[in-house]
Amino acid sequence: MRLETQAIICAVRPHGEHGAIVRALTPDDGLQAGYVRGGRSRALRPVLLPGNVVACEFRARTADQLPHLTAELSVSRGALLSEPLPAAAIDWATALAAAALPEGQPYPRLYLALDGLLGAIDAAPAARGWAAALVRYELLVLSELGFGLDLSECAVTGSALDLAYVSPRSGRAVGAEAGAPYREKLFRLPGFLGDRGPAEWDEIHDGLRITGHFLARDVLIERHAEVLAARDRLIERLKRVTG
Repeated sequence: MRLETQAIICAVRPHGEHGAIVRALTPDDGLQAGYVRGGRSRALRPVLLPGNVVACEFRARTADQLPHLTAELSVSRGALLSEPLPAAAIDWATALAAAALPEGQPYPRLYLALDGLLGAIDAAPAARGWAAALVRYELLVLSELGFGLDLSECAVTGSALDLAYVSPRSGRAVGAEAGAPYREKLFRLPGFLGDRGPAEWDEIHDGLRITGHFLARDVLIERHAEVLAARDRLIERLKRVTG
């Protein structure tokens, strides 16, 4: 097995005295894991940071063997890790990919979405420029894993007009009139998810409540549940910034 590709570092954990096991998302071959010899060294630690883009090579003698990985830095986001909000966003976005995606399955749309989100965080660390993209990234993760939400029409009437809510049970949109008697039990549907204007902060938080509910219920369960702690840290920091 030999694979040369660009990849986004998503997770790094120590292995042995000096090595590291790295999980990285590739454009065409999905999530790939590899062992990096000396991955905990002073030279490689700045390269193997979640969010960094690397030119890498995976090599293994058999398909069952954990590949050896060599990586050369292409895009560094290490400077952002000293800023609490961007650091929390990068930590969560990459951890979600590492925890939720099965290895070796291609997710080209998710690669592009994650790369775009990280680029937006890099360009606008203050969150105004990337918070809506984060909601859309989480929605795409749900969709690509088979848990997509249907926000195109009302689950009750079938109408695509005046959609105002999302059912926490079905993940389907509900119109304003049909949902009014049950609004305390429904999520508010942010207008920006229906291409109705720019994303305001209250709508962004509404969107994050929706995606957080379905990620916790359908994707990050059992052994992956601890990954949600990274999301909780991000949400708390966003609340401090936006009030």
